[in-house]
Amino acid sequence: MTRPWIRPLGATGLQVSAVCLGGGPLGSMPRLFGRDTPAEDGIATVLAALDSPIRFIDTSNGYSEGESERRIGEALARAGGLPDDVVLATKVDPQGSDYSGDRVRASVEESRERLGLDHLPLVHLHDPEFHDFAELSAPGGAVDTLVRLREEGTVGKIGLAGGRVQEIAKYLDLGVFDVLLVHNRWTLLDRSAGPLIEEALRQGMGVLNAAVYGGGILASQDGGPTTYGYRPAPPEVLDAVEQMRRVCAAYGTDIATAALQFSLRDERIASTIVGMSRPQRIAETVDAATTAVPDAMWPELEALLPPAHVWLDAD
Repeated sequence: MTRPWIRPLGATGLQVSAVCLGGGPLGSMPRLFGRDTPAEDGIATVLAALDSPIRFIDTSNGYSEGESERRIGEALARAGGLPDDVVLATKVDPQGSDYSGDRVRASVEESRERLGLDHLPLVHLHDPEFHDFAELSAPGGAVDTLVRLREEGTVGKIGLAGGRVQEIAKYLDLGVFDVLLVHNRWTLLDRSAGPLIEEALRQGMGVLNAAVYGGGILASQDGGPTTYGYRPAPPEVLDAVEQMRRVCAAYGTDIATAALQFSLRDERIASTIVGMSRPQRIAETVDAATTAVPDAMWPELEALLPPAHVWLDAD
């Protein structure tokens, strides 16, 4: 990795590290991540991150019904508070089908209490594509309320975090967000978030990239899941993964390192969010981010990219 480790997050004024600790598995989500995370493991992982070059933590109100935030809050309490050079981002989530303006305010208050923070520097609207756009974007709705919370100073900057590109594009076109977070759509295998990223940059937004391992299929050099983005991977994707693994091995590396560095080397991406739930994963991820990878490998991997229609059909 040749880019600086600390990078500006668009025009927000926030500075973030190239790698961000993703809080999804911290609160224990075994259905998605394949293992239970004991509370002390989650807390210890956050403490290890605070003692590392990682200066950015991402979580959400709804991760494990708030348990991710509670464990981060406990770690911050043990550490004596959030360090001045660490940015902590969270997300507002609905309660059942309720994604109203009132619910957004309640979500922010819940997050402040769990994290032990009076001020939240960055708060995303989380996965709005699963709800009615007209309702969420109406006056007094979820988007409007998040904008008002920024104006009131309750939160610093506001972001848009989601996956399905066609639906997220509608929210991006509102022109009110400071940051775009994409997941599973800008990886070694899937480039469907390209137009979203370009539009975000045109608006002067910061860009964050999450789930660069595609839910696990790009995390293992030998075997591993046969799903991508939590869905069965089509044959074209499975074939591309096997070929990419062979290319990585030929260059003396592995597909997980390549998947991470694919995002890190993209000058448009301010930070790459990596879910971690064991303290030792912090050092392993920093090592994977900073190890030298031959430049000649990238064109060979690019040539193996599955056809775009695979992802457009899936969404």
